[in-house]
Amino acid sequence: MKTLVPMTGIQLALRASLAAGLSLAIAQFLELQFPIYALIAAIIVTDLSPSESVLLGWRRLMATVIGAVCGAALSMILPATSWAIGLSILVAMLLCHLIRTPEVVRVAGYTSAIVAFSYGVDPWHYAFYRLIETGLGICVAWSISYVPKLIQAETKDQP
Repeated sequence: MKTLVPMTGIQLALRASLAAGLSLAIAQFLELQFPIYALIAAIIVTDLSPSESVLLGWRRLMATVIGAVCGAALSMILPATSWAIGLSILVAMLLCHLIRTPEVVRVAGYTSAIVAFSYGVDPWHYAFYRLIETGLGICVAWSISYVPKLIQAETKDQP
């Protein structure tokens, strides 16, 4: 029987929404400043495969670290102008290529920009909490990825 949404799609949506909701609730309980970052990380790294969730999570964490460090470091020496923020994006993205992690360049770039643009007064504090909140979302998503699948996906061999 054909459904409008495949079972794998339903299960992924359920897992992502559960991981996001739990991440948000935990971040709010801990009174973290921007719990939205925990929610976003949980959605991005949720997968039906635990090994894929772990891989996505490590990539997301690496991108956050690179972006936060680049944004905070450059905001300490440069004013939050458009060219300086562009430079922080460039440095974060090139650094990802230098360490052979091209799959995280965009996240590192926008994390660097957010840190450099929005939080010039205390960028290291802001960068640290982005890492904490992102890590929370990743850990919740990893936990959810180990919950057994509720319904096994149909294979092409089944009628």
